[in-house]
Amino acid sequence: METIQLNFNENNLIALNICIGFIVFGVALDLKWADFRRVMDTPKSSLVGLLAQFVTMPALTYLLILVWKPDPAMALGMILVAACPGGNISNFLCQYARGNAALSVSISAISTIVAIFATPINFAFWSSLLPGTENEQEIVMDAWAMFQSILVILLLPLLLGMAFNYKFPTLTDRIRKPISNLSMLVFVAFVAMAFTKNAHVFVAYLDVVMLLVFVHNALALASGYGLAYLFRLPEPDRRSVAIESGIQNSGLGLVLVFNFFGGSGGMALIAAWWGIWHIISGFALAFWWRTRPS
Repeated sequence: METIQLNFNENNLIALNICIGFIVFGVALDLKWADFRRVMDTPKSSLVGLLAQFVTMPALTYLLILVWKPDPAMALGMILVAACPGGNISNFLCQYARGNAALSVSISAISTIVAIFATPINFAFWSSLLPGTENEQEIVMDAWAMFQSILVILLLPLLLGMAFNYKFPTLTDRIRKPISNLSMLVFVAFVAMAFTKNAHVFVAYLDVVMLLVFVHNALALASGYGLAYLFRLPEPDRRSVAIESGIQNSGLGLVLVFNFFGGSGGMALIAAWWGIWHIISGFALAFWWRTRPS
């Protein structure tokens, strides 16, 4: 049974849902229908990116759990994060790292749509195989209800953002960067607030969670690059696939934890620290790649 409990109420959950929707809306302001059509122009690189995101990442996460044997709730959190689509800063990081920014945008756009179906299916499949979770109440979840929730959290603000961009292109150009910065600040402020209310829990488990997320995130980045290398993609595409694999929408993971798993502390700790660490690791890797030819 779950032993890690967080101080998180219904009002916090509503605020988190709105926050994630706002972030997706901000990301959608950068998207155009051409970003989806571009997948047809570079089908190999795009498919490799989606394969790394929704097949390789969850499978390797499962193997890591079998080797590491973490707390069952934390293991479920790892599976949930691995089942989420890419995070909202991946496009900027790809551009900064001298990767293929257009490919990154295309993968982000397609993966957001695919995640509506793939996230609940991936989580239901891989979590059902985890040893030691048979008695976890949180494992019992409604995949259809999760699908409906993701539909609202991801697809609705995505379509609204793209429609706004299409209808008001001049205004969108002016507000795109402020909206993007504001959405990140709002999310960081929310995580900071949640941290202060649950500081004793974070401190108690920080060493375990930090190491677990560090290895998990490194595996995600390395597997994305490795898969792109195996398929002989050009270096800029390899960097983009790696970043898309290692930058996860852990904010969506947090929403799902509190919507469907009773605010499981172990799952929430993994998702929350992922949201912090992948920014650090992503910027460090992008900075290193920026100094090297692509």
